[in-house]
Amino acid sequence: MSFRTSLSGLDAAATDLSVVGNNIANASTNGFKESRAEFVDVFATTFTGVSGNTPGSGVRVATIAQQFSQGNIEFTSSNLDLAINGEGFFILDDNGSLAYTRAGAYTTDRDGFIVDSSGRQLQVFPPNNNGTFNTGSLASIQLSTNDSAPFATSTVNPTLNLDSRQGVPINPVFDPLDADTYNHSTSTTVYDSLGNDFPATMYFVATNLATNTWDVYTEVNNTAVTVGGGVSFSMSFNTDGTFQTANGSLTGQVALDSFSIGNGSAPIAITFDYQDMTQYGSDFAVNGLSQNGFASGRLSGIDIDPTGVVFAQFTNGQSNALGQVALGTFPNSQGLRQLGDSSWAETFSSGDRIVGAAGTAGFGNLQSAALESSNVDIATQLVNLITSQRNFQANAQAISTQDTIQQAIINIR
Repeated sequence: MSFRTSLSGLDAAATDLSVVGNNIANASTNGFKESRAEFVDVFATTFTGVSGNTPGSGVRVATIAQQFSQGNIEFTSSNLDLAINGEGFFILDDNGSLAYTRAGAYTTDRDGFIVDSSGRQLQVFPPNNNGTFNTGSLASIQLSTNDSAPFATSTVNPTLNLDSRQGVPINPVFDPLDADTYNHSTSTTVYDSLGNDFPATMYFVATNLATNTWDVYTEVNNTAVTVGGGVSFSMSFNTDGTFQTANGSLTGQVALDSFSIGNGSAPIAITFDYQDMTQYGSDFAVNGLSQNGFASGRLSGIDIDPTGVVFAQFTNGQSNALGQVALGTFPNSQGLRQLGDSSWAETFSSGDRIVGAAGTAGFGNLQSAALESSNVDIATQLVNLITSQRNFQANAQAISTQDTIQQAIINIR
């Protein structure tokens, strides 16, 4: 019996050495989780149970348990590298089967799908039309190389100060080529439906400073644009210099008459919002001048925010949400089945998968351009290695001692 008892100890120590060796071998594997061999003692039992003087029958490996503690976060230069700071697993589609991993080194394949080194596709919540995400379904995320469509300018928001100290221009007949016919001017860029850009210039002419009244002329692509059929409209200010009306509108909304550039684009209809205009006794100043149009753009990069939303960035300054990275957790992570490649599969023991977004309901946040390193502590593993070696040597010595005893019995004459 002693031989078998010590042999079980040898087997257990050898298994422990293998586990420690595997941990050390994967000390630099991204997303790797160290394992721990857990042992239980063995007793030979009868119908009457274990007697009080039974010495025991050895040891066996009860389980090799994964340790899902957090690894260190290390920063990289690729935006597609992802690390989870907290709970959760990335979800991967492996030819119809789902795998779960903490390794976040991703790239794109020939079709534009975001994949890991094994070609498994990262799963996301697909976007809805209203800017939210469909958290009830999973989809593979694919990057498109198509250009971002242009958007024709429909609103312009000037925030200007007109100098109340200005007098009426010397020449009363407005001419955009003669600076003596207007007091101030400024311009911005507007876009047609094809994404072509044109200068839009506003000219301000003081007409009656006693009543704080100005005339405004507008040109697009060096061509006058009318307002209600007129070449200009009147703008007035209160006695404290704040905005009063523009073309009779208390809200400052002035719609230019629709006009065509003549290049095949749709007619342009722009509304100017002048409610942030002022007329103070200080120099003319352009404090803000924005418009909502833009040209077409090419894909320039990918950004992923801490909640896992994947944005495609374009050269025209626009961004499109392509999806939100889905994370999964399990009631019993120890019950997951190892697949290799630092990934696991769901089992009955793990419990049903819980899916959610980063930063919600206990899920960790995502860090883009970062990877979670292995949670293996080399110093601890080296100590475990020494301990396992001593255990193996001790059991081998027990076998040697038992052999010596038996040999002595055999030699009795």
